[in-house]
Amino acid sequence: MTDGPAAIRERWRELAGEVLRRAGRDTGSPEQALATTTYDGITVAPLYDATDLPDTPAPLPRAEDGRAPGGPWQVRQRHEVADPDAVAADLENGADSLWLAVAPEDLPRALGGVHLDMISIVLDAGARTPEAATALLTLAEERGVPFASLRGCLGADPLGHRLRSGTPADLSQAAELARRCTGGLPGMRAMVVDATPYHEAGGSDAQELGCSIATGLAYLRALTDHGLTVDEAFGQLEFRYAATADQFATIAKLRAARVVWARMAEVSGGPPGQFQHAVTSAAMMARRDPHTNMLRTTLACFAAGVAGADAVTVRPFDDALGLPDAFSRRIARNTSVLLTEEAHVARVTDPAGGSWYVERLTADLADHAWRWFQEIEEAGGMAAALASGLVADRIAAVRASRARDISRGRAPIVGVSHYPDLSEPPRAPDPAPCPPEGALRGIRYARDFEDLRDLADARPVRPRVFLATLGPAGEHAARASFAAGVFHSGGIETVTGGPEDFDPRVTTVACLCSSDGRYAEHASEAADALREAGATRIWLAGRDRYDGVDANLYAGCDVLEVVRTTLADLEVTR
Repeated sequence: MTDGPAAIRERWRELAGEVLRRAGRDTGSPEQALATTTYDGITVAPLYDATDLPDTPAPLPRAEDGRAPGGPWQVRQRHEVADPDAVAADLENGADSLWLAVAPEDLPRALGGVHLDMISIVLDAGARTPEAATALLTLAEERGVPFASLRGCLGADPLGHRLRSGTPADLSQAAELARRCTGGLPGMRAMVVDATPYHEAGGSDAQELGCSIATGLAYLRALTDHGLTVDEAFGQLEFRYAATADQFATIAKLRAARVVWARMAEVSGGPPGQFQHAVTSAAMMARRDPHTNMLRTTLACFAAGVAGADAVTVRPFDDALGLPDAFSRRIARNTSVLLTEEAHVARVTDPAGGSWYVERLTADLADHAWRWFQEIEEAGGMAAALASGLVADRIAAVRASRARDISRGRAPIVGVSHYPDLSEPPRAPDPAPCPPEGALRGIRYARDFEDLRDLADARPVRPRVFLATLGPAGEHAARASFAAGVFHSGGIETVTGGPEDFDPRVTTVACLCSSDGRYAEHASEAADALREAGATRIWLAGRDRYDGVDANLYAGCDVLEVVRTTLADLEVTR
């Protein structure tokens, strides 16, 4: 007879508790010891079973929202330059949707040779959206393409434009575009609820979702005030969310987005369903070791596809370095093509459905997002919450918490904060963002480490730290490797040897590396020897303090502060 969930969980508790005791972590129940907490305050347990399932599962993606069951998502390529050759290369090699962030007057060039009735076209023109919409329709008319055959979105997003520009939002123009779509453009949506700026400013998943629902409600009110029916208003919106390399978080977020929007439809009397456009996160992209971004975007694309996104945009791996080239665009579109045509990710609708973990995380995330949405409504709605600073302040708190985790190694960035490649050629410095007054500032998680790498790379000779190892390799290898990783993350080279090998002509900063037992016997003596030889600052890899040692570095220490201090000691400044 198969054991039930309670018996299985109890057996797991026994086994996990034994392992924790051996590791010196007997601090309570295994669930408490191994649980983690998200930036939304959601507890992620180490083990789930059928008792964790929510009462109501997340709604399935609907074919009428955009993606047919068993069918692939739209491969939506973004273009910020009107390059007809690049557009043609995308459409001839797997893309079937264009996201055009070009000036209205450049649309005819960008769409030169494109069959307008065979692809999905999404505009992104900010305050010039009405001009861009007119330019697209004029082009269709000149080419004899019936308006009824056009598909996509005109891209009006007044509150999103306010986030990026700091200018007041005008919803009346967007409402007029929606009236135009309902009157003769059945395949076009007028408006996009772009939630990615909240993510890119450092916000949490629930914050991104709650802001999207509040924005969607603001748009529904504007559209119905301008004469659209509730059903028509719902049909004029599509939603844009960020997809990250945290695949389970992304799957749960997109599923939770459908949950909360279904709640909105229920209370508003509108149709259920939500057209989702997932975009791989700009915040997670690294300028250093940029090829690691291919792995990040692949995970994000996979998660978005599993979650049922109707369209997916994969950012080119060199996105943080500037405009993409032909190779990076090719890799971006082939990410989706490979996942749909070789991995068959799209053949099953909602493959994560029924997973105890995913269903629980989806429900918890939806609840937190709904509570945040209600708080925004109590503050007067999305526009008022933006104007008062409520949204910016809440996001800033999460951004600061995430920054601490990155600096202390709890949220590693491979190729940047962890396992950096010092042989990588210097990159052009990344100018600090300077958003307009009143706009949300976008971030990249890797920026602080990359700025320090830029300082080190700009020196004629790379700054160095001497790792003074004590005892045999078995005693010092692990901590020497850890210390080297800390300094390498800031572009600082390390030289290894015994204390007697220290040379002040090479560096004046040293770091002792060995075991706790060896430190107890020789750390102070070695520190005195290093000081006498010319060391001006002496670190120790470990937590214990000893006479003669200036500071410690250890797992969980503030790595950015260690690197900044070391660069200052070596007189590496801007």
